[in-house]
Amino acid sequence: MTRDEFIAEVNNKLKLVRTEYGLTQDKMAVILGISKKTLVESEKGRRSIGWTEAVALVTIFQSSTILQNSFGGDPVGVVAALAFEDVEVTYPSTMGGRVWWKEIDGLGGYRIQQNIISGHYRLLDAQDHRLISSFHLSEVKDYLDSIS
Repeated sequence: MTRDEFIAEVNNKLKLVRTEYGLTQDKMAVILGISKKTLVESEKGRRSIGWTEAVALVTIFQSSTILQNSFGGDPVGVVAALAFEDVEVTYPSTMGGRVWWKEIDGLGGYRIQQNIISGHYRLLDAQDHRLISSFHLSEVKDYLDSIS
């Protein structure tokens, strides 16, 4: 998934998330920090929200069933994978991938998992700490090779 694909998906879910939370267009615009006109145009498909607006929506409404189902139960994880692409960061511990993840590979206590909805990959250590997230399996495998 690219940033553009992510933005398009979030843009398509904008109105659904707003109605899921029972918000008016006025209230949703204030929450996202955009004008009502921009929100209306985005909902009608006349314009697309940008990266910042998409990240704001996914972060604020990360518990949304619509977003959870669209991004494999981890919409903020998708944001992180896209934002930190080609950047090394230290991630907090995860729950180990009980619901939305399938095991792809493993080596010496490390596990590579793929999100069954979004398709992005992550590398977990033995304590379920995420070491890297990426949409490129080769990048995750290269990182695993470099630390093992």
